[in-house]
Amino acid sequence: MILASPARFDGQLAVLTGVAHRGQVGEVVARALGERGAALALLDRNAAELEARASELRADGISATAFPCDLTDHQALRVITDELARLHPAGVAALVPIAGGFGGATPVAESDPHEWARLQSINLATAYATTRAFIPALRAAHGSIVYFASAAVTRGGSVKGIAAYGAAKAGVVALMRAVAAEERAHGVRANALAPTNVRTATNLAAMGSDIAYVERETVAEWIAFLCSPASGPVSGQLIKLG
Repeated sequence: MILASPARFDGQLAVLTGVAHRGQVGEVVARALGERGAALALLDRNAAELEARASELRADGISATAFPCDLTDHQALRVITDELARLHPAGVAALVPIAGGFGGATPVAESDPHEWARLQSINLATAYATTRAFIPALRAAHGSIVYFASAAVTRGGSVKGIAAYGAAKAGVVALMRAVAAEERAHGVRANALAPTNVRTATNLAAMGSDIAYVERETVAEWIAFLCSPASGPVSGQLIKLG
């Protein structure tokens, strides 16, 4: 598919989670939306790194504000949504819940229940909590949500050894489809990307450079497209990359 010409988000609010760590996909997505004029609200639990990323963006003329928080803390998210509603009464044009993580390969029979719960929390519970918190602001702006799934949960994918991660990402897909159906009447769209291995610092360290990667910039272009009016009525779709 050939993506439409780059969209602009001049002055519109984009909320992103999981953007604190250098070398990961979040920092590229944030920059791509910021360079298209979006005002960025960046949420992550790592306060120091989050502020560092926001400062780097501001140094390049991008509007970026850091909101350190636990992304599963509904009360903390309520405080942030109230503050953003005051600063941006037009609402949220884009929500991109990037926060997540991978726990390595372990068969179910040998798995650690605490690690299972951790992966559900960082991948699925964070996506749910931020979605729930920002739906009113997304309705106000007729905004778009782009979730991160995984190629492992697409047709032909394999979750052997990664049941906890796969279950969490399958849950993200179910969340996306529910939100797309429930919020269509309110003008809110929801889609999910399912990339294979993305070229991030973490993946390069774990898997080396001799495998095929999806570039972070490719992911960012797709997100910008799906967040923009250029993607038209597209909603409820799981899009595999790679």
